[in-house]
Amino acid sequence: MRAKKDELTGTSPVDRGKQGSGMHVLSDANGLPLLVGISAANDHDSLALKPVVQGHQTRHDPHRGRYLKPQRLYADKAYDAPHLRKWLRGKHIGVRTACKGAESSERLGRRKWVIERTMSWLTGHRRLNHHCERYPRNHLAFLGLAAALCCHKRLARLTT
Repeated sequence: MRAKKDELTGTSPVDRGKQGSGMHVLSDANGLPLLVGISAANDHDSLALKPVVQGHQTRHDPHRGRYLKPQRLYADKAYDAPHLRKWLRGKHIGVRTACKGAESSERLGRRKWVIERTMSWLTGHRRLNHHCERYPRNHLAFLGLAAALCCHKRLARLTT
């Protein structure tokens, strides 16, 4: 008997190996979360890169008549795969990933701390710190709500 697949993550509800879910966050240069997603904890991080980048909508600048899209992607060693680099170059997005075996994982890069801070902001909410939701769609909803609260706090701080 095969296990029924979950409609949100595409994984079986009974995951073998690591339990829980992994967060995937796309943020701007200041650390504001633009797009959030989840996947099963035992799935490799590189599998979530394409859906996250494709889910990001480009903005149209009517004054200049062009579309504003991401210029560079900073990621850690988990996203260092040749097929992902080629796919991102095809979308005209510069790739700045830490290379496997070349850079130490103990020191954070000059720009990697931005996403680490964003992840800290999101996991600072009690419901997201420990995966206590039974259904992945509820966990994703709380993650989206936490991202919206981070953006609201930043906007309130900038306008006052």
